[in-house]
Amino acid sequence: MPKIIFLPHEELCPDGAVLDAQEGESVLNVALKNDIGIEHACEKVCACTTCHVIIREGFDSLEESDELEDDMLDKAWGLEPESRLGCQAKVTDEDLVVEIPKYTVNMVSENH
Repeated sequence: MPKIIFLPHEELCPDGAVLDAQEGESVLNVALKNDIGIEHACEKVCACTTCHVIIREGFDSLEESDELEDDMLDKAWGLEPESRLGCQAKVTDEDLVVEIPKYTVNMVSENH
C-alpha cells in the first residue's frame, strides 16, 4: 500500500504525517480523510488553486497534469515544477512526499 508523507505545515499538520493511501485516490482526499484540512474552495473539481501542493518525492509516478490543471496551476502562489493540485494528483503504487504551501490564493479559509 503506497504512503503519502506530508511534511510539517505550521497550521495543518505541525508534526507532519505518514498516511496510507489507495491507488487512484487523490492526495487531497487522503489528506482530508485524515483531518489535514487542505483548502478546496471549488469542491475538488479543478476550478481553483486552493489545494495546490508540491510533490517533493514521487512526482514522476503521477499521471501528467492535463491542460485544465496546468491553466489553474499558473494562478497558484509559489508555483514550482513539482506543483500539482491535490484534487487532481492521484496516488499510484509509489510513495509520495508532499509539501503543503504556507499560502493559498484565498484571503480567508473556507473551513470545510
